[in-house]
Amino acid sequence: MATRRTPNGPRKGSRPGRIPGNNRPPARGSERARTAAAADPRPRFTNRMAILVVVVAVLVVSYASSMRAYLQQRSHINDLQSQIASSQKDILALEREKRRWADSAYVETQARERFGWVLPGETSYQVIDRNGKPLERTDELTDPASVARQVPDAWWDKVNSTLQAADHPKKAPTPKESITAPPAPTPSPGP
Repeated sequence: MATRRTPNGPRKGSRPGRIPGNNRPPARGSERARTAAAADPRPRFTNRMAILVVVVAVLVVSYASSMRAYLQQRSHINDLQSQIASSQKDILALEREKRRWADSAYVETQARERFGWVLPGETSYQVIDRNGKPLERTDELTDPASVARQVPDAWWDKVNSTLQAADHPKKAPTPKESITAPPAPTPSPGP
């Protein structure tokens, strides 16, 4: 079947294999409408959708690696900042120590404590322990508050123990049958 031609070419809306004059859509309840709807279902996963999924996956992977690098850099920066802060504290402490050593009174105090030096005319004392060794700077006396106090027995416990001793007296030892004299001392040669 040939299509109808117009002077300008084929008629608009006509397709090969169609009846040229039938351009109306099929009626709703007709069989022709049901076969047209059943024959052309829309696919759920199209080529456009596949391309979109691939593009989104590539973007997620690229952003994830960038985010990982960013987080590692932030962690490294935080570590470096904490190191800088501790170094600055150390610098301040060392500068303070340097200013102390510039003071002659501090140097004199350190010489007395570390080396036991005394000025002329002063008397030095050293505390020694039980063994006769001098106490060092690290030795400490015990704190009286830390010594465990002995709690005395209650008076009724003492009374009870004396009653028990009176009820059950200890048996006297039996005397020996024969008494032996101690050995006589040997005379030592005199001068």
